[in-house]
Amino acid sequence: MHCFAATAWPTAIIIEFIRDTPLLVQLFFLYYGLPIFGIVLPAFFTGALALGLQYSAYTSEVYRGGIDAVPRGQWEAAIALNLGRVHLYRDIIVPQAIPRIVPAMGNYLVSMLKETPVLSVVTVVDMLNLANLIGDRTFEYLVPLSLVGLIFLLLTMICSAGIHWLERVLPKNGIALR
Repeated sequence: MHCFAATAWPTAIIIEFIRDTPLLVQLFFLYYGLPIFGIVLPAFFTGALALGLQYSAYTSEVYRGGIDAVPRGQWEAAIALNLGRVHLYRDIIVPQAIPRIVPAMGNYLVSMLKETPVLSVVTVVDMLNLANLIGDRTFEYLVPLSLVGLIFLLLTMICSAGIHWLERVLPKNGIALR
């Protein structure tokens, strides 16, 4: 009912493969493995692609769970009203699924933010890497690393506050998209 039969199995296999392999392995494959096949990607693009693939696989399951959590009666009522697939999802299902997925999506947002230092293995210079470079030059690591820790703390607190705000303002029974 939710997926097209021809794409359900291949999509499930790809999502499971991406979810079951570590981000670091994916980064190494994209940055160091793909050039063997003649595909050379810039470091920043490789990092963004790896993070995007990893977290899109996880969040796809969040969306699926949110859609599956919409009561069966809502589906049946929409079918009884002879709503098309676009109207069914746009007007009935997605507005009820959104409040259900906000907490999990917020967790993934914070996790993705905190995973950015891993990108340094493919030469992406992030805040933590820059703090280490400053420490290497000045032999003073406490201040730059503390600042990076505070910046990460501040960013994650802002994201968490935004997610908590969304949880409070979104109606529990769904939102009106029109």
